[in-house]
Parts: sequence; structure tokens; C-alpha cells
Amino acid sequence: MAPSEHGTTQLNRRGFFLGAGAAAVSGVAGLALARPALAAADEGPSVAAAGGTFDLSVPAERRIREAALHHVTVMQSFAFDDVNHHLYAIQVMQGGLRLTGEPAAVSGADRAARGDMCITKLTAAGAELGHMYVRGFGHGVAIGVEHAGATPWLWTESDANPSSGYGRALSRYRFTNGAVLDSGSASLAKIRPVPGSTSNQVSIDNLNQLLLLRYRLGGIARYRLMRLADVKAGRFTALYDVPQAGVSASEVFQGFAVLGDHAYQMTGTAYTSESGSNPPSGRGNTYLTRLDLRTGTVTQRSRTEAAYSLGFREPEGVAVRLSSPRRLCLRLRQLRSPEVQRLRQAAVTRAADRFSAKPSP
Repeated sequence: MAPSEHGTTQLNRRGFFLGAGAAAVSGVAGLALARPALAAADEGPSVAAAGGTFDLSVPAERRIREAALHHVTVMQSFAFDDVNHHLYAIQVMQGGLRLTGEPAAVSGADRAARGDMCITKLTAAGAELGHMYVRGFGHGVAIGVEHAGATPWLWTESDANPSSGYGRALSRYRFTNGAVLDSGSASLAKIRPVPGSTSNQVSIDNLNQLLLLRYRLGGIARYRLMRLADVKAGRFTALYDVPQAGVSASEVFQGFAVLGDHAYQMTGTAYTSESGSNPPSGRGNTYLTRLDLRTGTVTQRSRTEAAYSLGFREPEGVAVRLSSPRRLCLRLRQLRSPEVQRLRQAAVTRAADRFSAKPSP
């Protein structure tokens, strides 16, 4: 790629990927997009010079449409295995299932409260290759895939807080089709980079071998960037540790990803009816924000109108794909009638409920 006028790498691809719920789920469909990227930061030395930064103002391109996950619940986040060309998506388990060892079927509300999740493995085109369950882990705000040669390792939150359903630790494990993995398993290590923190979530940068932890301490959301090798060795020295910026109290946080010194955040809610605060005619309130982890400052913020023509549109998850060219991918989902009508009526109060009645992610 040609250097920018400042001598830093200019990335020019951006897109979205469209994902979906399982076929049994009243027409739930999702979108994912990959987007073009921009130049690397110009200010100061970088701990991870490779990769550049993504330009959040570039229009997105559709990459995958209506790819079914194993469960009918909403996908919370996703990550790419760029070595094997696979995609991993995570969602809260659907209600009414009874797994081996459970005395009875468990409701969806109880699954969410317990932190029970389903992970679906897909091809790069969106075809399901398998699934596994992780119980007592968290809510799935983010998921990371580490490339250890040709062997992928998943990183997620774990040790779900009984009072919120969000994880208080991180764990690293292999995907095993059909398996049920419990957070309390003696074989599963709990990694606690910030003792006493809550809402631990993780993103992996395989290009620069970095791990970004998003966590809450004293109720404040923060980011902690560390070297992946250090974290695996039990050393949690922060390259940078900054408060989360660029997300207002009125916005709903929908995911994050990391590349080099920068975090990429997504916020937004589903469309409301035309009488609501986020009608389809306004093309949505989904924003992408680029945060410089060295300084904790917002370097770009842009509203995305990707897939604005959907009848029901909600953002869910963002990830970096180390393809050629590299892409920042986001997912937008669509629901069809009659569920669309029901959700539109509830959407106006949903965002407020998420901040007042439920713990923040």
C-alpha cells in the first residue's frame, strides 16, 4: 500500500458482515460489513506500529448476508480466524434447552443471568461448521481468536458475576464441537489482569500480538492494552491503561476491537417506530469511534448508515479481519414481521432500561 502524506500506512477497505439467527427463529437475519482503513497515528512512538488505522467515514460494503447461527438468540459479538479462514460468533443461549446434567430445561432469562453462552464456528462465507456451549462465562460483549500457528484459541470473559451475568475474569480455550465447558471447570484457568474488576471483555490483535482488556473498576469502564505473551505468562503489565472515552451515558455500547494502538467502539440501538427517537427514516444512531489507547483520546467518530434500508436494523459486534486488504467489520441485524413490530414498540424504552434496570456492559 502507498504511504500517506505523513509517511504512515493508509488502509482503504471497510465493510460489514451480515449474520443471522438459526432458521427456526422467526426470520431473524443479521448483516456484517467490512470497512476500508486509514492511516496509522502520527503522534508519538507506537507500541504496535503495524496495521495502520481505519477510516470510519468510508462507506461499508456488504460481505456476508443471512448466515445462520446455531441458536436463535441475538449474536453478541464475533471474531475471525484469519489463518484457517473461519469465523466465531458468540450469543447468549436460548431458553428452553436442557443440557446433560441439568435437571430441567432452563429459561432464556436464567441463561443470561448465569452467563451461559453458545459459540458457533462458521466458514468465511457464513456456513455453520459446529457449536459449543460455555456455561457461567458472561454476556459475550467481545470474543477474541488467537492464532497459535494453525491452532486457534478462543478468548472470552469467564467467571460470570451472579449479580450481573458479566464476566469477572478471562479464559483461553480451544473450540470443541458439541462440548459443554463450565467456567468452574478445574481445567479452565481464570486470568484476572485487574483484581477486583468486573465486566471483563477481550479483543485480540494477532498482527501485533496484543490483548486489549475492557473492564470496569469502581463502576468506570477502562481499556488495558497488554502484550499477548505477557498475559499468557501471568504478567499483566499495561502498555497503556486509559478510561473509556467516546461513549456517552445515553448510548448503548455494542462491542469493540483492537488493532495496534487503537480501539474501535460501536454504539447504537435498534430502529424505533417513526414516532420514536431513532426512526428508520433517520438511518439509525449507530456510531463507530476510534480511540487512541496511548492518550485515551477520541481520534475519529462517525455515524454509519450501513444497511440503513433494513426494515429493522440493530448493531451487534465489531471485529478486525486481517485479510488483504485489512477490514474493520461490523454486524447489523434485521428482523422480519411480526417480531419487527413487537420490537419496534419496545425499542423506545429498551435503551433506557439497559442503563437503569440492567448493569452496563
